Amino acid sequence: MDAISLKNGQAEKVAGDALAYISVLTGVIFLIALSFSINFPTVLTGPVGQFMEAIQAMTAKNYGHRIHLERTDEYGQMAAAFNEMAERLQQFESSNLAKLLFEKARAEAVINSLKDAGIGLDMEGRILFANAQALQLLHLKPEDVIGKPATEISSRNDLFRFLMQHDSPAPFKIVVNGKENYFVKETVEVAQEPQQSQVFLIRNITSFKELDVAKTHFIATISHELKTPLAASDFSLKLLQDVRTGVLNPEQEELLRNIKDDHQRMLKILSELLNMSQVETGRMELRRQKVAPVRMVESALETVAAMARENGVRLEVQAAENLPEMVVDADKTTWVLNNFLTNAIKYSGVGNRVEVRVQQAAAWIHFSVKDSGPGIAQEHQAHLFDRFYQAPGARLKGSGLGLAISKDFIEAQGGQIGVESALGQGATFYFTLPLA
Repeated sequence: MDAISLKNGQAEKVAGDALAYISVLTGVIFLIALSFSINFPTVLTGPVGQFMEAIQAMTAKNYGHRIHLERTDEYGQMAAAFNEMAERLQQFESSNLAKLLFEKARAEAVINSLKDAGIGLDMEGRILFANAQALQLLHLKPEDVIGKPATEISSRNDLFRFLMQHDSPAPFKIVVNGKENYFVKETVEVAQEPQQSQVFLIRNITSFKELDVAKTHFIATISHELKTPLAASDFSLKLLQDVRTGVLNPEQEELLRNIKDDHQRMLKILSELLNMSQVETGRMELRRQKVAPVRMVESALETVAAMARENGVRLEVQAAENLPEMVVDADKTTWVLNNFLTNAIKYSGVGNRVEVRVQQAAAWIHFSVKDSGPGIAQEHQAHLFDRFYQAPGARLKGSGLGLAISKDFIEAQGGQIGVESALGQGATFYFTLPLA
């Protein structure tokens, strides 16, 4: 029993010691496991977080961002490769930025060197640039314009608002330093998806305008001066044709007729030049009055009746009934009809006819003169009403001013003028004037 009791005590001691060791070992293992469970995900996800942060920096074009991992495993190798890629992107961006800055500086130098005022707008309507000439014209400073919306500048600058709204190619006048200057606006579209940017060029044409005015005054002065001796020579020609001054032989009569034809041609050219100078200087006066459309046609036909008989051309009139009276300048409108009829008679052959039509279309009266001539090619029709223009190959030559003056007369009265023609089918010249 003593032996059993001794062995039992020893066994209980060994079991207690074993239990204590096991408890301590279990606690140590638990602490290790707890620490591993807490730190191991951080070891794995920490580099991943740094990679995510670096990728977001690259997306924001922050190419100077780097990943710092003092490791030699796969994460360390990935970080080294990423840092090398970021360095190359930074070098590429720096080189591109330098090029862009150079191109920007060069473009600004070119724009500022222009003698014409230039204003550039981006797709969103913001002002990209405005050179010194434009700023001087607008009386604005660069900081008040660059980068600002065009609508904002328009709200506080009347001239800028006018430039944004002015789309006509016609010249406009601006007073600069107390002097009238003339400008034209040119718009350059810069293709850029999905919209287009714009560059406005405001060209100063004052010097050309002054030369044009001087030319017009010169023509008017010369025309007036030449009409006096021509009128005197016309009187002398009439005296020579009078039998009381002596009888002329056939050769002398032919020479006299040729001189008279040349004389009349010069008088016509001078009259056309005077009319053109009046239009250009803005001194053309419209004497509007009530007149029946048919009455103007009859007056024009009376003027060219003798010419039509000499050329063997029949004149026919087709006028609508009960046409209302018009309020127009009868003299200038009749002059246009005379010009149309004279040209039609010249180009219509012997035995052909010239048709004159007068019709009403709503609040407009439509006049047209149709000839039986060779017709006009399509490529020449757009230039017929230009000054001094003559269609190539025309068998009859003139001054090239009649149709241009006719256009000025009709457009000054708020009308429209044009031509319809095809080769071999004659030509129809027409104009339309409002009733009121």
